[in-house]
Amino acid sequence: MKHIVKFFGLCCILFAFSSQAELEIYKDYDLGSEIISMTTVRIDPNMEDIYLAGLRESWVKAVRMQKKLGYIKDWKIYGSELPQSGDFNMVLMVIFEKSSDLEPNQEKYNTFMKSWGNANKENSREITKTYPNVRTLTGEYRLREIMIK
Repeated sequence: MKHIVKFFGLCCILFAFSSQAELEIYKDYDLGSEIISMTTVRIDPNMEDIYLAGLRESWVKAVRMQKKLGYIKDWKIYGSELPQSGDFNMVLMVIFEKSSDLEPNQEKYNTFMKSWGNANKENSREITKTYPNVRTLTGEYRLREIMIK
């Protein structure tokens, strides 16, 4: 009985602290307007340079054009300094000014495709066919900044 009372008392204390630890949005923290689309990639051993060369001619060209057109705020590629640890060793990021920039937009699509052209379209298709030989996509995330007050 003594142990049950102690256990019950401990549970009450933990519950009291956990209810006080809850934060409320806009009162205790805000959400940023930027959206980050993040893809995690596992590059096979000794294939990083091959994958980066392919990215340069496909994904990097596309995000550079999107940035030039004002469709995205920025883009980044991060590589792990410990390439054989964890589930991924490279991260591809696209940063959008606001969530509405992710909505389908026929005008933006047509403008991009006109700028992209058939040559880039075909080249990108050929390059991306080889990606499964050197990498595995391990995750896709959509992130928003949380700013604690």
